[in-house]
Amino acid sequence: MRLSAFVMATTSHILEGQWRHPEAQQHRFDELSLWTDLVQQLEAAKFDAIFFADVVGLYGNYRGGWDIFATEGLQIPSHDPSVMISALGAVTEHLGLAWTSSVIQEHPFTFARRAATLDHLTGGRTGWNIVTSALENAHRNFGLPGLTPHDERYRWADEYVDVVYKLLEGSWDDDALRRDKAAGVHADPAKIHKIHHRGERYSVEGPHLVAPSKQRTPVLFQAGTSPAGMAFAARNAEAVFMFAGSPASAEKITTTVRAQAVERGRRPEDVLFFAGLSFVVGSTEAEARRRKADFDEHLSIDGLAAHMLGGMGVDLGDAPVDTPLKDLHVEGGRGVLQAVIDSVPGGDPTIEDMVRYRAERMRLVGTPEQIADELVHWQDAGIDGINIINHVIPGSYQEVIDGLLPELRRRGLAQTDYHPGTFREKLFADGSGRLNPRHPAAVHRGAFDDAPR
Repeated sequence: MRLSAFVMATTSHILEGQWRHPEAQQHRFDELSLWTDLVQQLEAAKFDAIFFADVVGLYGNYRGGWDIFATEGLQIPSHDPSVMISALGAVTEHLGLAWTSSVIQEHPFTFARRAATLDHLTGGRTGWNIVTSALENAHRNFGLPGLTPHDERYRWADEYVDVVYKLLEGSWDDDALRRDKAAGVHADPAKIHKIHHRGERYSVEGPHLVAPSKQRTPVLFQAGTSPAGMAFAARNAEAVFMFAGSPASAEKITTTVRAQAVERGRRPEDVLFFAGLSFVVGSTEAEARRRKADFDEHLSIDGLAAHMLGGMGVDLGDAPVDTPLKDLHVEGGRGVLQAVIDSVPGGDPTIEDMVRYRAERMRLVGTPEQIADELVHWQDAGIDGINIINHVIPGSYQEVIDGLLPELRRRGLAQTDYHPGTFREKLFADGSGRLNPRHPAAVHRGAFDDAPR
């Protein structure tokens, strides 16, 4: 199974309140050394990747306002993860470096330039988590009147990625950059092409300003599990990140997306799935339970509720904890809401169920042998890797490295060394560092050879 560290350049990411734990160092998120030390630790342990989440706005109101987000450090302040990628690439050699960027926050021409530059600087080790932003405040921050309707956001994303694909895959031929000092030719203009994109939202002439990197296009992650999100993933994603309350819930998503990918001319193995899980590891079950209880003392139930409800765009901060969720209609976080409903027996969860889901349903507690047994069930459900949620940084990852990894390696469930090559070559066995020819981006290769100059 692939192993990735799921982090965010902020104090309180997923398990709210844990920054107060005596072992926690995530309040130092604004110190580069926290991250350079962590990625070196992950690489020494042969982790596949570090995966940075990100948001570009506040979560929705909770109890009529947004004070709780500042009080809890709940993803505010937060720093731009893409700025950190080159620094982390400089102190590592193999670790995949994935970051999140929303289609609303940057023009696709600028994003493609940034992505290609980072892929060059890291030797082809980047990944892009494509999101559409489910937070109303994020959309208002970029001049929009409010939250763009759910399915329209994915139509927007379809055009956005197509522009990026045209620039990264089609604008430059592989041998366009010559750097021939004797001939005095730096690049061959006949092998550099404008893309002349004209669409509903974007008009981009080109050409792309960055010559092809080792991967051309970063490894493509996507995290939406609503029907529209799964359809987008089936077309575009090489790796899908999901929160699922059980292997059975995960299997519904892996089966659906892979079937849709096949309908689009791709293969089931073209799409990997990463489940978000946290671990509490003990040498005995009793020790693991004691450690879990210690972490639970620092959980913020208010913070957990504000995070989940804000992501769905509803303010239920003053509602009773036994309020049912089944009749909610939300524009943001539909996949998360449905996963909660599916995870609770009887399908009639309450706000309290939802909060417990966040804290409990994605956490495996026990001995290394017990946790490894559980991970086999996730693997049987079609899960290829784990995006490991932390209680504390760096301790949660050291706990996995020291306590769990030896057992995973004994069972053949974790790599003992890195495959050579780019991030994509490390993840996929087809030997190519580029998007495979079944991916929709491949149609743009050579498509602009006769485009007007």
